[in-house]
Amino acid sequence: MTRLLSAMLLAAALAGCAALNTVSADLSTWGEWPAARAPGTYAFDRLPSQQARAAEAESLEQAARPALERAGFTPAAEGSTPDVLVQVAARTTQTASDLWRDPLWWRGGYAVGHRPWIGPTWRVDPFFFDNRRYERQVALLLRDAATGKPLYEARVASEGSTMGGSDLITALFQGTLIDFPRNGPNPRTVTVTLP
Repeated sequence: MTRLLSAMLLAAALAGCAALNTVSADLSTWGEWPAARAPGTYAFDRLPSQQARAAEAESLEQAARPALERAGFTPAAEGSTPDVLVQVAARTTQTASDLWRDPLWWRGGYAVGHRPWIGPTWRVDPFFFDNRRYERQVALLLRDAATGKPLYEARVASEGSTMGGSDLITALFQGTLIDFPRNGPNPRTVTVTLP
């Protein structure tokens, strides 16, 4: 009986650890990827605004490379024409706190408590003041290099209490191609593993 209980506790602990390395996100995809077309070579296509911020663009491209290669794409050789052009983008937005949780509003950052023999008291709630939420989104667009026709577009969005970092952006890009080239229903929840 104790071995069974130990095994169950170990399995639960491992499942909990695995959950810390995953992110749930909402995926939306659109496009008309030809059914007979296999993934081929790719090259990144930067917008003028991305060309002006080359270091940021390079960082996003590095985050998207593992997802592209996992989906079967390979980088085009220098000087050769790729099969598809890839555009990538990402943003992180801090959402505003709601008015009712403002410390200068009538309710403030205080809570009512009750202590035996003392009665109602006011206390400061330490978790009350840090209620920031971050919305993170990445987007990926695949265009036919010869015609410029958009073939596949994907957007992945997640929300959390931290900005995340490069590992999170890489994981969200994995989500853009997690079931490539399938489309819809939009949005759908996907789970991606942090690198």
